[in-house]
Amino acid sequence: MKIYTKTGDKGTTSLVGGTRVNKRDPRVNAYGTVDELISFIALLRAVTVEDLYTGNLRRIQSDLMLVASHLAADEKGASKLKSLEENEITFLEEEIDKISNKLPQQKAFIIPGPHKASAICHIARTVCRRAERAVLLIEEEVFEPRIEQCIKFLNRLSDYLFIYARHLSINGNVPDDFWVQ
Repeated sequence: MKIYTKTGDKGTTSLVGGTRVNKRDPRVNAYGTVDELISFIALLRAVTVEDLYTGNLRRIQSDLMLVASHLAADEKGASKLKSLEENEITFLEEEIDKISNKLPQQKAFIIPGPHKASAICHIARTVCRRAERAVLLIEEEVFEPRIEQCIKFLNRLSDYLFIYARHLSINGNVPDDFWVQ
């Protein structure tokens, strides 16, 4: 199978299901941003191979692939996709609680850095927030429970990435850098 199809040379692409849309379509932006997030999490996996929670990242990437698939699917294509199950959101919540319980109390807003893995995690978190905003832009157009579930997952994931960034920093002997005015 060739990687290039030449079908997008005029600025259009196909959704899962066959509908052709302009590459400037908000849906393309939304699933493209999720794709970017998947790649940042790959980078995070690469720099945290020894961390206790690194195994969660592969599962999260798999869930994000499903999120991107739903965002890239028209109605016909969506009917063939597996649902993003509520237990994946519950998993994130449980992991947030598990990690949070081991962290010192947060006293103020946190300035990301200088711990490398934590900084990469914060970048992933901000891309996740951007992906969530991109999906919210298409929610009115494609108002379906599957899109609502994607929004919920991305919202919870950004919380997870924030807590995980704190964990990485503190476990790397770099205390929280609180923003105090």
